[in-house]
Amino acid sequence: MTTAPLAVTYIGGPTALLEYAGLRILLDPTFDEPGDYPADELTKTAGPGVAAAAVEPIDLVLLSHHGHADNFDAAGKELALRTPIVLSLPEAEADLGAPVVGMAAWQTHQVGAVTVTALPGLHGPRILKGLIGPVIGFLLQAPGEPTIFVSGDNSSLRLIRKSVQRLGTAEIAILFAGAARVPPLPLALTLTSAKAARAAKVIRASTVVGVHVEDWAHFSESRADLERAFTAAGIADRLVSTPRGERVSLTITG
Repeated sequence: MTTAPLAVTYIGGPTALLEYAGLRILLDPTFDEPGDYPADELTKTAGPGVAAAAVEPIDLVLLSHHGHADNFDAAGKELALRTPIVLSLPEAEADLGAPVVGMAAWQTHQVGAVTVTALPGLHGPRILKGLIGPVIGFLLQAPGEPTIFVSGDNSSLRLIRKSVQRLGTAEIAILFAGAARVPPLPLALTLTSAKAARAAKVIRASTVVGVHVEDWAHFSESRADLERAFTAAGIADRLVSTPRGERVSLTITG
């Protein structure tokens, strides 16, 4: 039984504030206003639904990767580096230093009552790994609380299945979708809407939060696409409505 508030506030892009087991956990912080990122050839089309100052204090940042502005922009980086701890890739720790702690797949880290396990990921097809760079996801567990699966920018259903086979299912899934595509590459670098619906079934999550579906020009599938895919898969009731900037309590069904 849940003993602490369990809620999510969708902020924009991949960014959400998760209240879990007494912690305020921020996912992939992006708080810049709209603009271009020439180094990444990306364009941000909308600002955050909640200002960075309004989400603090933060106890923990979960950062799937630090190399792309659509998951870690300038204002998001500034916020993250003044929080007590950021869990991310070993490469992020090497590049950013404290408070970043790098984790390889399957490693665990304890923050308060929460055990965080790093999950393997692929940011697009395996053939692009050297070009796009690494990414990880996270599994959150705490006594008396539902397990939460955070996909990060992983696009591989095979690796999601591997994580479930090794660690078990999760009641809640936070899935990064949007089918990100960066020209001239035609390949989806994050979960497509259809894959996200399949992932929800693999994870056996009764509650799904969909992020990474708007605010960046290279996201090729929208929130509406995600909703259609979940409806087509017969699991529309699992996808939580997360109005921008609104705190939504999460409940477990089934």
